Amino acid sequence: MSEQMTRARRGPVWWVGFLVRAGVALTCVLTVAAAVLLQVGPSSHPLLILAPYLPWPWLLLPAMLSLWCTIWLRPVWRWMAALSVALVAVVVMDLAWGSADDGERPLRLMTYNAKVLLASQRPGGMEGLASEIAFHDPDVLVMQDAGGLPAMERANPGLQASLFGDRQVFFHGQYVVASRYPLSGCRAVRLPFPVEYHERHDFVHCEVQGPNGPFTLVTVHFVTPRQGLLAVRHGGLDGLEAWEGNVMARIEQAHGLAEHLRGVAGPVIVAGDLNAPERSEVVRSLLATGLRDVWSSAGRGYGYTHGHSLRIGLHQSFLRIDHILVSSDIGVQATEVGGGLASEHRPVVADLLMQRRR
Repeated sequence: MSEQMTRARRGPVWWVGFLVRAGVALTCVLTVAAAVLLQVGPSSHPLLILAPYLPWPWLLLPAMLSLWCTIWLRPVWRWMAALSVALVAVVVMDLAWGSADDGERPLRLMTYNAKVLLASQRPGGMEGLASEIAFHDPDVLVMQDAGGLPAMERANPGLQASLFGDRQVFFHGQYVVASRYPLSGCRAVRLPFPVEYHERHDFVHCEVQGPNGPFTLVTVHFVTPRQGLLAVRHGGLDGLEAWEGNVMARIEQAHGLAEHLRGVAGPVIVAGDLNAPERSEVVRSLLATGLRDVWSSAGRGYGYTHGHSLRIGLHQSFLRIDHILVSSDIGVQATEVGGGLASEHRPVVADLLMQRRR
């Protein structure tokens, strides 16, 4: 009788241990699969292209839970759980640990998808944008989704001065380029865009007379993935065709910009909302022209710029889709991501060395 009671008591304990081990093993398999999936490089399958846009930081919760549960298990299970946490925190979430370049007299550049129209409809919205810009105080500022500012200035004199101070300003459509250094040759260049979108897309190209000589500045805003992601969210697999078309439009735009950059001589800076993470073919096609991402080069952490305004993000950014890319003859002394209160996108700020020390 005593032996039967002992077995009965051990039964539930055994099942709990089995479930914990199964959970740890499943979490480890999922994290390894996610890490491999995100590192395989460009793929033509729309499901694989969708992967970098998922809220992967959520995977850190089960990974941490599984690690906590292994305190009652053998060391091998703790090592498996620790591997899961490390893979999520470093590989899946795309942790950067760059090394700053040395130099003096950096040029501070800031890119900001400011969502000006939304800010103008929100009490204190424009003041919030002005505060964000003033806090970082960039020498050169590029903005996207900033259309309508000239009309707003006519209705609210002094608005542009509150945003840009005494910087020289160039406006075109949704773009703003504001610089303490002289601007010249600013122009819009057409980007490829599918006719079914019934829109015109372009980017702005300027020459800037910087502290150590001229450089080319490009600001761009590629087509948003919102429509494609909503098609998948609401239509499931039936929405993949719309998502694939959305992705191809962004890739085509990136290839068009890359072709333009190959004809540009001298130092080059590309800054804007690329609507794609660095691991995507969109950004990789630009890096293939000889550019490098400032966050990967000198950033510490994740550098997420978008997602905090989405319900799925739980008010936390989880995507790094706003970028500053620089040519190899430009050093990166420091980089940071700004606040998320004034816009749906956090700005990216970089201190750049226009004559990099070798």
